[in-house]
Amino acid sequence: MIQRSLDRLIRPRTIAVFGGREARRVIEQCDLMGFSGEIWPVHPTQESVLGRRCYRSVAELPDAPDAAFVGVNRTLTIDIVRDLAAKGAGGAVCYASGFSEAVAELSDGADLQRALVEAAGAMPIVGPNCYGIINGLDGALLWPDQHGIVRTERGVAILTQSSNIAINLSMQRRGLPISYLMTAGNQAQIGLSVLAQAVLEDPRVTAVGLHIEGFGDIRALEALAMRARELKKPVVALKIGKSEQAQRATVSHTASLAGSDAVAGAVLDRLGIGRVATLPELIETLKLLHVAGPLESNAISSMSCSGGEASLMADTAVGRNVEFRALTPEQLPSLRASLGPMVTLSNPLDYHTFVWGDLARQTEAFSAMFAGDYALNLLVLDFPREDRCDGADWMITVSAVAAAAKQTGARAGILATLPENMPEAIAEQLIEAGIVPLCGIGETLAAVEIASEIADAWKRPQPSPLLAVRAVGGEIETLSEAAAKAELAAAGLAVPDGKVAATASEVADCAEQLGFPVALKALGVEHKSDVGAVKLNLWDRRAVFDAAEGMAAAAHGFLVERMIEHPVAELIVGAVRDPVAGLVLTVGAGGILVELLEDSVILPLPVTKAEVLERISRLKVRRLIEGYRGNTGGRFDLVADAVVSTAEYVVKNAARIEELDINPLMILAGSRGVVAADALIRRRR
Repeated sequence: MIQRSLDRLIRPRTIAVFGGREARRVIEQCDLMGFSGEIWPVHPTQESVLGRRCYRSVAELPDAPDAAFVGVNRTLTIDIVRDLAAKGAGGAVCYASGFSEAVAELSDGADLQRALVEAAGAMPIVGPNCYGIINGLDGALLWPDQHGIVRTERGVAILTQSSNIAINLSMQRRGLPISYLMTAGNQAQIGLSVLAQAVLEDPRVTAVGLHIEGFGDIRALEALAMRARELKKPVVALKIGKSEQAQRATVSHTASLAGSDAVAGAVLDRLGIGRVATLPELIETLKLLHVAGPLESNAISSMSCSGGEASLMADTAVGRNVEFRALTPEQLPSLRASLGPMVTLSNPLDYHTFVWGDLARQTEAFSAMFAGDYALNLLVLDFPREDRCDGADWMITVSAVAAAAKQTGARAGILATLPENMPEAIAEQLIEAGIVPLCGIGETLAAVEIASEIADAWKRPQPSPLLAVRAVGGEIETLSEAAAKAELAAAGLAVPDGKVAATASEVADCAEQLGFPVALKALGVEHKSDVGAVKLNLWDRRAVFDAAEGMAAAAHGFLVERMIEHPVAELIVGAVRDPVAGLVLTVGAGGILVELLEDSVILPLPVTKAEVLERISRLKVRRLIEGYRGNTGGRFDLVADAVVSTAEYVVKNAARIEELDINPLMILAGSRGVVAADALIRRRR
């Protein structure tokens, strides 16, 4: 890919606009935002636009523009882009639709998009089929519509493929300062990740928010995450498409667990990019990161003058990776002195109304709470309606929070349970004072969780590049269970002692050699347990012979194995090929619990033992592995070793593997280790 600089395009001093109504609107929006550079309208018939001389073509322009807004039809767009590139322009936003996103009637859309990229050459283009760029720091816009952005000296950048979502986000009234708002449209040449990295370099940008429909270039996303870590500027993403490829047909359980949304979440987690679930969560998380940055822990405090609010805080935190850590003995005397004997001292804390309207006592109480070394200290405070109420007492509380934060050096946030109860003017005032204005309990706790997880990710070593290896050509073959286990045994996994036989008599002989009890499986049969092609706990020769005779009609040979002792837990370990992230590993509750618990984690490859341990520690089945209700558990490190061996096998065979499924991987008690009881491998010949 040709290396392109986006500096001129996103921070232009000269702008050329092409077209009629849309081009005129771009000029209007630049004027409203106070753009101080030059704007050059280009139109074949008009003499001037909004007091500016109109040029007839690119050739007539006084110089190569830093940026251009091309608001003409799709065919003419290609010609203008070609001329701009030849003149040395810094870049262009392509507004027209009808390219690769076009409906079936416009069958030439993909061809036109290729022609557009070819015409641009080394010149950056954004789009097509997008609104473009708003630079709220310099008042420079390539944007043909109204919006809600106001000039700011410092703020977050938001990037999305959807122009309408961009407009909606620009209209937020929650106090979030937006430095850049960008839409990428079809991403014909430049994707969201590349745009995001360009704005990340601006020292006035504090954090980046992405609304992602598809990852696109995974290497660009990795580069963005690496640069964000280096600059200590967090990135959060709202990734949509949870149902995409969720029902992909497969012969194993692994692919159903590793749906594309689960893989997307694992990739973002690996890269240290926070993931939000909704647009309100995106706004609140960006606000927290803008003011406070990533949080050093997930320990927070909460104060409110209502027991109901305190309970709401505690209840909403259930299932979230946040901790209302208990008050320390050092905090209690000061809290008791300021709040009196009627208040139950706890976290979350209902401080009642005894100190309401008293600046000195509130400051003392808040300071005592803030002294607990929490990553963030929240005060629940819904502001009254300005048209009906007097908010003087609420502002006393704001002053007390500010004084306590200054006195203790702690991070503080004021949380309105309803977004309409946090007036925009007050939110802006709080940000100016270094206090995070937050809206909604659920959104706030999600923001805290994400901000602490980003900090944790940055403490880990930089992850290796993803194993985005394309598969070789060739027909897909499914190995027999015996062949699959032989491959895994060579890779270092333990498998049961077993033998392959062709007839019932040979099976019986093999069973006697192995020693009873044994398990018998028909080879060449998928989902054996569903069709009676597996028999367990066979204790003598007659039982083995009869079992083999019973499944002979469906079998292409037999696998007889020594029975494994009863495990403390069973896991599934498998790999599937994701279209973007490449091969990924799935680890989860195995055996009959696969569908029942839906308890699994995704491990993008390659992976280290430390990463495996961290991820599998999140499994619910971990309690069984460690020993539940006094039972002897297995060893977590041996489980991790087995997963790592599987991962290394997949990495080594990355060009051929399509799917791998070990189910169950049996975890034995104590130091007896783990055994792959069943295995399936599908690969290219």
